[in-house]
Amino acid sequence: MIGKGLLLTGAHVVANATFLQIQKVSHPDKAIARVKAVSHDCDLALLEVTDPPNFLDDIEPAEVGEMPKLRDEVAVVGYPVGGEEISITEGVVSRIEVQRYSHSQRHMLAVTVDAAINAGNSGGPVFGEGKVVGIAFQKLTGVDNIGEMVPPPIIRAFLDGVAKGKRPEIPALGITTQNLENPLLRKQLGLGDGQRGVVVLHVDYAGSSDGVLQERDVITTIDGQSIANNGTVQFLGRHRTRYDVVLGYRYIGDKVKLDIMRGGKPKTVELELKAWCPLVPRSRYDQPPQYFVYGGLVFQQLTRDYLTTWDKWWNKAPKEFLNYYYLGYRTAAQHEVVILTQILADEINIGYSHLYNEAIATLNGKQPLDMVDFVQQLSSAHGVVELTTTSGGMIMLDADEVRKATPRILARYHIPRDRTPGLPGSLESPPLRAAAS
Repeated sequence: MIGKGLLLTGAHVVANATFLQIQKVSHPDKAIARVKAVSHDCDLALLEVTDPPNFLDDIEPAEVGEMPKLRDEVAVVGYPVGGEEISITEGVVSRIEVQRYSHSQRHMLAVTVDAAINAGNSGGPVFGEGKVVGIAFQKLTGVDNIGEMVPPPIIRAFLDGVAKGKRPEIPALGITTQNLENPLLRKQLGLGDGQRGVVVLHVDYAGSSDGVLQERDVITTIDGQSIANNGTVQFLGRHRTRYDVVLGYRYIGDKVKLDIMRGGKPKTVELELKAWCPLVPRSRYDQPPQYFVYGGLVFQQLTRDYLTTWDKWWNKAPKEFLNYYYLGYRTAAQHEVVILTQILADEINIGYSHLYNEAIATLNGKQPLDMVDFVQQLSSAHGVVELTTTSGGMIMLDADEVRKATPRILARYHIPRDRTPGLPGSLESPPLRAAAS
């Protein structure tokens, strides 16, 4: 509890929730709560008690402390598996650096502790010297006593952003970079003795750096902090970690200055930070996946959520999809990857049953921009429409016959509607949202 009727927890604790209750220690009654704000990027959520509103009046709010130091003693509080009552485990801070947040696949500052963090601890406070110095959110599997917590700078940025009405996403620089530990590479890029940094390999379309940075630019400082050849900065003067650590306490619309070398000449540029928009979206929460049924062909947007329908998806999912996920970039001509995921057998689609789990290359000779563009074109089409898949497969359907066949196909497969509400042509214009959004 961090304020009157306000609870801080992990985003993955309440992700996709439709109804929430909270319970006090050793108290039989529960109260109803709602999600006041959530940031899936940094795995934090703020809950508000709604009924009864005075349920937490007898509890003193906790205070968020300062960033802990290495070897500081901490206590992890929560309800891990194995019992119903509160559990407290103790340990010390063993590491402070940028880590991958498993809930969002974003890289941000995290604090590692050797106190036991298990399933059920998520969202619980980590105390140090009587103050909250972190929120437990994940552990490293396969090893003992390596748990991680969201640190105070990220917590404060989240809470301050809620108070100021800021968007909950963590911004991204929108670039791919390479370290410059090779001396010949540094020389060829125009760096002199003693100059350090990282080189830009790719600039995301419509991202923060689009139109500002160029390929082969060398970034030497970010937000006033010098970048080493291994891509790290000295964060808070103590912790050497990835240079993009500074983004963890920034908001969409903030500006950040970079010193760069372009063609051997120094230059200072300023970026307006935007949200991260990869070609294949990472895990999505609090919203249903988009789909569109056309002539019995089921189309979806390629997302990480879809990839995870394969067991050990990073190895078993179609290699083409994995290539989009790991190496694909948004372009002016393609913002999303539209895929054909399933064929609902009907006389209108005879002969196409082998073309599932393929990306759509063209619709009437043109690459689809995104799911909305794709559905819009098919919904308004007349006559014969031609689809090609990335394997070279060819599909032709008569749009007018598809309209006649749609009610038959939906009834046969017990599908209530042919598309996700909110897509063009939907009878329900606003997209469905879970109560936690």
